[in-house]
Parts: sequence; structure tokens; C-alpha cells
Amino acid sequence: MASRSRESRRRSTRLPGVWHGGLAPAEGVERPLVQHGVRGRVFVGWRVFSGLIIVSLLLVLFLFFSADAFYIHSIAVGGLEYLTKEEVFALSDIANLHVFWVDPEAVRQNILRSPTVADARVTVGWPPRMVQIIVQERQPALVWEQSGVATWIDVQGRVMQQREDRPDLLRISDYVTEGPLAPNTKLDTRIISGALQLRSMFPTIDLLRYHPNKGLGYQDGRGWEVWFGIGTDMPEKILVYDAIVANLLSRNIQPTEINVANPDAPYYSVLGGGE
Repeated sequence: MASRSRESRRRSTRLPGVWHGGLAPAEGVERPLVQHGVRGRVFVGWRVFSGLIIVSLLLVLFLFFSADAFYIHSIAVGGLEYLTKEEVFALSDIANLHVFWVDPEAVRQNILRSPTVADARVTVGWPPRMVQIIVQERQPALVWEQSGVATWIDVQGRVMQQREDRPDLLRISDYVTEGPLAPNTKLDTRIISGALQLRSMFPTIDLLRYHPNKGLGYQDGRGWEVWFGIGTDMPEKILVYDAIVANLLSRNIQPTEINVANPDAPYYSVLGGGE
């Protein structure tokens, strides 16, 4: 009985076997070891590569912000007629500024501060011509003289610095107002349009006078002053003026001044009185 119990215990401790068919390794043959950690080494390699990229980018940024070649020391300017390249550069306010911080619209607005500039186009690129500016200048319509200082005036009445002598332009002399015209100011456009209209009607006139109260006028070659006011109704005023002159000369009256600034209420003056 004791031997049967021991035999049954030995049988009960045996584990079930699994049949592997022909794939089961023979006894005594070592199984190949599974290689672990391959993915880990690939991951480490990518981290090194990413680190090299970051270091390279930092080096590029350092060179980009430290190299003098990327700082603005000059500009390329086109479209100039009266202004100089140096003036435009000073107006741009970007001297010694890094090209990365240049705002084209801000530069454009800086340049437009000059009354001589009508418009500007600003382009920012890479060395050597990092900043390129195309300027459109205003054209003078006439020359204004006041307190011995001559300035240019455009058709919109903007006061500009006289850049050169232009004998082809109509000259207007204000001999009443003290002090020169202030820069960056505007005259009444009716003064400009009236003066240009008179010039078109009398091409031989190259000098007009201006009085704050009487407007535009000139010295008639027959010995008197005539005042036309301002505005674009000069043809009507010329007709009234011609009629007054014809009437005065027919009566042998020599006027000293004829004023048709208001064509509905003209008047003239003579020595010793006026009518």
C-alpha cells in the first residue's frame, strides 16, 4: 500500500507536456538569445541628431544677430529728382538697425514726413541691398517768396524746400507778412489755383503779388496795381477789370489801384481819393 501511494504522488506531480512537432529543439541545443535594447539605441541616436540641429540653429541665429553685414548702414534709393539719397536715409530712421527689425510700413511713414515726398515703396531683403526704397516726389507748381526766403509750393499748397532755381515757375511775392513760410505748412489751395489760372490767361506774367486781404495781383504796366483776390473765377474778374479800365481811360482817369477781388463790388482808387 505504501509503494502504491508513493507511485501515485510521483504521477500527480508530473506537468503536462506540449508537443512542438518537428520544431521542438533537440536536447542539448542552445536557443539563440533575443537581442534587447535595439530600439533604445535608435532613440538615443535621434536625440543626438536633434541636439545637433538645435546647436546648429543657435549658431546660425548667433551669426545672424552678431554679423555686421545684417545691420543697416546704407540703402538703395530710386526715383529721386530733387532729394538726395542721404536725405532719404536720414528720414527712414533705420541707421544701424538690424534688418530683422525693419518694418517696411514704418519706414514708409517716416519718409512721408517730408513734404517733398508724395509716396514711397519700401522693400526689405538680404545683403547686400537689404533695404530698397522707390520715392515719388511732389512737383513744384510755383515759387513763393516771403521775407526774402523762397520756397516751392505744389498744387495742393504744400510748402517745400526750394531745391534749385526754376525760372519757368511763376513767382509770388508776399511783401506784407513778416517771417518766412514755416515748413510742413499748407497754403489755401484757392491761392494756388487762382495764380495758375492767371498765368494761363497771361503767359507773359512771371511775378504776382500777394496780400492777405486783397489776394493776388500785379503791377499793371500802365501805372497802377490790380488785385484779383483768390479762387478759380479769374476769367469773370478779368472781364470786370477790362471794363473798368476802359471806362477810366475813356474819362482820362489815372487810377492807382483797381480791386476786383469781389467782382460784384469792384472799386478803384485815384490820387487824393477813391471811388
